[in-house]
Amino acid sequence: MTLRAFYPGSFDPVHNGHLDVIERALKFCDTLVIGVGVHPGKKPLFTADERIELIEADTGLIAEKMGKEITVVTFDNLSVEAARDNGADVIIRGLRDATDFNYEAQMDGMNSRMAPDLETIYLSASPEVRHIAANLIRQIAGMKGDVSQFVSQDVALALKQKCN
Repeated sequence: MTLRAFYPGSFDPVHNGHLDVIERALKFCDTLVIGVGVHPGKKPLFTADERIELIEADTGLIAEKMGKEITVVTFDNLSVEAARDNGADVIIRGLRDATDFNYEAQMDGMNSRMAPDLETIYLSASPEVRHIAANLIRQIAGMKGDVSQFVSQDVALALKQKCN
Protein backbone atom coordinates (compact mmCIF):
# COMPACT_ATOMS: atom_id res chain seq x y z
CA MET A 1 0.00 0.00 0.00
CA THR A 2 1.24 3.47 -0.84
CA LEU A 3 0.65 6.28 1.60
CA ARG A 4 0.01 9.83 0.44
CA ALA A 5 0.31 12.54 3.11
CA PHE A 6 -0.74 16.19 3.14
CA TYR A 7 1.32 18.71 5.14
CA PRO A 8 -0.55 22.05 5.31
CA GLY A 9 0.86 25.35 6.53
CA SER A 10 1.62 28.92 5.61
CA PHE A 11 5.37 28.32 5.19
CA ASP A 12 6.05 32.06 5.38
CA PRO A 13 8.93 31.31 5.17
CA VAL A 14 9.80 27.64 5.04
CA HIS A 15 12.40 26.98 7.75
CA ASN A 16 14.53 24.21 9.21
CA GLY A 17 11.71 23.09 11.51
CA HIS A 18 9.47 22.51 8.48
CA LEU A 19 12.28 20.66 6.70
CA ASP A 20 12.73 18.42 9.75
CA VAL A 21 9.04 17.46 9.65
CA ILE A 22 9.16 16.93 5.88
CA GLU A 23 12.17 14.62 6.02
CA ARG A 24 10.72 12.64 8.90
CA ALA A 25 7.31 12.32 7.20
CA LEU A 26 8.99 10.88 4.12
CA LYS A 27 10.22 7.96 6.22
CA PHE A 28 6.70 6.51 6.23
CA CYS A 29 4.84 8.05 3.29
CA ASP A 30 5.53 7.54 -0.39
CA THR A 31 4.26 10.92 -1.54
CA LEU A 32 4.12 14.12 0.47
CA VAL A 33 1.93 16.95 -0.74
CA ILE A 34 2.91 20.23 0.88
CA GLY A 35 -0.08 22.57 0.97
CA VAL A 36 0.69 26.29 1.05
CA GLY A 37 -2.30 28.00 2.62
CA VAL A 38 -3.60 31.10 0.88
CA HIS A 39 -6.06 33.05 2.98
CA PRO A 40 -7.46 36.45 1.95
CA GLY A 41 -7.42 37.76 5.54
CA LYS A 42 -3.70 37.18 5.99
CA LYS A 43 -0.85 39.30 4.66
CA PRO A 44 2.14 36.98 4.19
CA LEU A 45 5.63 38.34 3.59
CA PHE A 46 6.08 36.07 0.57
CA THR A 47 3.56 35.49 -2.20
CA ALA A 48 2.22 31.97 -2.68
CA ASP A 49 4.39 31.55 -5.78
CA GLU A 50 7.49 32.67 -3.87
CA ARG A 51 6.73 30.28 -1.03
CA ILE A 52 6.26 27.40 -3.48
CA GLU A 53 9.56 28.23 -5.19
CA LEU A 54 11.43 28.33 -1.87
CA ILE A 55 9.86 25.07 -0.66
CA GLU A 56 10.66 23.29 -3.93
CA ALA A 57 14.27 24.51 -3.77
CA ASP A 58 14.62 23.33 -0.17
CA THR A 59 12.93 19.94 -0.61
CA GLY A 60 14.24 18.76 -3.96
CA LEU A 61 17.37 17.15 -2.54
CA ILE A 62 15.44 15.63 0.38
CA ALA A 63 13.01 13.92 -2.00
CA GLU A 64 15.81 12.71 -4.23
CA LYS A 65 17.88 11.42 -1.30
CA MET A 66 14.92 9.50 0.12
CA GLY A 67 13.57 8.32 -3.23
CA LYS A 68 10.17 9.85 -2.53
CA GLU A 69 7.87 12.29 -4.29
CA ILE A 70 7.13 15.79 -2.98
CA THR A 71 4.63 18.08 -4.64
CA VAL A 72 3.77 21.59 -3.54
CA VAL A 73 0.31 23.05 -4.06
CA THR A 74 -1.71 25.99 -2.81
CA PHE A 75 -5.06 25.74 -1.10
CA ASP A 76 -7.64 28.29 0.02
CA ASN A 77 -10.16 25.97 1.64
CA LEU A 78 -10.23 23.80 4.75
CA SER A 79 -7.16 21.59 5.17
CA VAL A 80 -9.32 18.45 5.26
CA GLU A 81 -10.87 19.44 1.95
CA ALA A 82 -7.45 20.24 0.47
CA ALA A 83 -6.12 16.90 1.74
CA ARG A 84 -9.01 15.08 0.07
CA ASP A 85 -8.63 17.15 -3.12
CA ASN A 86 -5.00 15.97 -3.26
CA GLY A 87 -5.80 12.32 -2.59
CA ALA A 88 -4.19 12.23 0.85
CA ASP A 89 -4.61 9.37 3.29
CA VAL A 90 -3.26 11.34 6.27
CA ILE A 91 -2.55 14.90 7.38
CA ILE A 92 0.86 15.69 8.85
CA ARG A 93 1.26 18.27 11.61
CA GLY A 94 4.40 19.33 13.44
CA LEU A 95 4.42 20.01 17.17
CA ARG A 96 6.96 22.25 18.90
CA ASP A 97 5.48 22.44 22.39
CA ALA A 98 2.38 22.08 24.57
CA THR A 99 0.83 25.21 23.07
CA ASP A 100 1.03 23.66 19.61
CA PHE A 101 -0.38 20.40 20.97
CA ASN A 102 -3.40 22.11 22.56
CA TYR A 103 -4.21 23.99 19.35
CA GLU A 104 -3.65 20.94 17.16
CA ALA A 105 -5.77 18.70 19.42
CA GLN A 106 -8.71 21.09 18.99
CA MET A 107 -8.12 21.25 15.24
CA ASP A 108 -7.90 17.46 15.03
CA GLY A 109 -11.18 17.13 16.92
CA MET A 110 -12.91 19.39 14.42
CA ASN A 111 -11.21 17.78 11.41
CA SER A 112 -12.07 14.25 12.54
CA ARG A 113 -15.75 15.20 12.70
CA MET A 114 -15.65 16.71 9.20
CA ALA A 115 -13.43 14.01 7.69
CA PRO A 116 -13.45 10.82 9.78
CA ASP A 117 -11.61 9.01 6.98
CA LEU A 118 -8.51 11.21 7.39
CA GLU A 119 -6.09 10.59 10.24
CA THR A 120 -3.74 13.25 11.56
CA ILE A 121 -0.18 12.24 12.34
CA TYR A 122 1.77 14.49 14.70
CA LEU A 123 5.53 14.72 14.50
CA SER A 124 7.26 16.31 17.48
CA ALA A 125 9.94 18.75 16.46
CA SER A 126 13.49 17.54 16.86
CA PRO A 127 15.24 19.29 19.78
CA GLU A 128 17.60 21.22 17.52
CA VAL A 129 14.71 22.92 15.66
CA ARG A 130 12.01 23.03 18.33
CA HIS A 131 12.50 26.76 19.00
CA ILE A 132 12.15 27.88 15.37
CA ALA A 133 9.04 29.85 14.43
CA ALA A 134 8.33 31.65 11.15
CA ASN A 135 7.00 34.78 12.88
CA LEU A 136 10.25 35.13 14.84
CA ILE A 137 12.30 34.59 11.69
CA ARG A 138 10.36 37.38 9.96
CA GLN A 139 10.94 39.69 12.96
CA ILE A 140 14.68 38.99 13.06
CA ALA A 141 15.02 39.46 9.29
CA GLY A 142 12.94 42.65 9.44
CA MET A 143 15.40 44.06 11.98
CA LYS A 144 18.33 43.08 9.71
CA GLY A 145 19.36 40.16 11.92
CA ASP A 146 21.08 36.98 10.79
CA VAL A 147 18.57 34.15 10.22
CA SER A 148 20.99 31.76 8.51
CA GLN A 149 20.90 29.22 11.34
CA PHE A 150 17.11 28.88 11.04
CA VAL A 151 16.59 28.72 7.25
CA SER A 152 18.37 27.58 4.09
CA GLN A 153 20.72 29.91 2.23
CA ASP A 154 18.05 30.49 -0.44
CA VAL A 155 15.47 31.54 2.14
CA ALA A 156 17.98 33.72 4.02
CA LEU A 157 18.78 35.53 0.77
CA ALA A 158 15.10 35.92 -0.11
CA LEU A 159 14.39 37.33 3.36
CA LYS A 160 17.28 39.78 3.04
CA GLN A 161 15.92 40.99 -0.31
CA LYS A 162 12.35 41.30 1.03
CA CYS A 163 13.31 43.07 4.23
CA ASN A 164 15.72 45.66 2.76
